Amino acid sequence: QVQLVESGGGLVQPGGSLRLSCAANGIIFRLSTMSWFRQAPGKLRELVAKITSDGTTNYADSVKGRFTISRDNAKSLVYLQMNNLRPEDTAVYYCSTTQYWGQGTQVTVSS
Repeated sequence: QVQLVESGGGLVQPGGSLRLSCAANGIIFRLSTMSWFRQAPGKLRELVAKITSDGTTNYADSVKGRFTISRDNAKSLVYLQMNNLRPEDTAVYYCSTTQYWGQGTQVTVSS
């Protein structure tokens, strides 16, 4: 059974930072492309960042230079370091691989 469990969300002021974590079970993690998506109220879910098994990364234009995705294959964890957060980054953030999704973690950027 595949499980993806996100953590690390919360309320942060504009300009602040958060680090999201996703713990994966039930997959061959080191061979898996891992992604972070987000969905804001009234908007479609969008890809934020992904990292392949060899460490190649891709980012949405809106987060380039501010967010960093990384992985720890020994611990089956994928991270999303988010810096210089903006109110428009407010969303539920989801970890995903192939057809599997986590339950999401809320990130709210507000003063």
